[in-house]
Amino acid sequence: MATRQDIHYTTPGLSREQAERVIGLLQSRLHAMNDLHLTLKHVHWNVVGPHFIAVHEMIDPQVDAVRGFADDLAERIATLGGSPKGTPGSIVEERTWDDYSLGRAGTQEHLGALDLVYRGVVGSYRDGIAELDDLDLVTQDMFIGQTEQLELFHWFIRAHLEDQGGRLSTAGAKDEQDAARAAGRA
Repeated sequence: MATRQDIHYTTPGLSREQAERVIGLLQSRLHAMNDLHLTLKHVHWNVVGPHFIAVHEMIDPQVDAVRGFADDLAERIATLGGSPKGTPGSIVEERTWDDYSLGRAGTQEHLGALDLVYRGVVGSYRDGIAELDDLDLVTQDMFIGQTEQLELFHWFIRAHLEDQGGRLSTAGAKDEQDAARAAGRA
């Protein structure tokens, strides 16, 4: 979780305490977006198999968009008087999730693992949206816009994991390895 930081000013209409909490929410999403764009690039480099080119080419636009989300989040932190942290050490120290666990693997295995990654990212954004309802509607609007795009990317991933009846091969998976195995068997 993001540590408290000293702010020297904030935007009109927000108290110092509100700004500190909003900055904390923004910082946790900044860490998540920096981690996600690196994870997506890792998948891009390590995916193999019969559907390689489709997945390889699907991932890069997601990487670009997520990098843009990180920049927007960092700039909002600065706007509110905070200092965005984007160093690898701060991500590792403050994140609440484990590092991505797959290396070179087939398309379905990576997509299965990414399903769980996106579930976590989208869920944390939605938690932030709910909390921001009483804190800062401007930041909430940013979270909503980014969530809409992340949900779309998640759908792109999940479309590869569904059968014609709508059953998801990763249903019930507890971790990335479990999701990867389930997707690989389907």
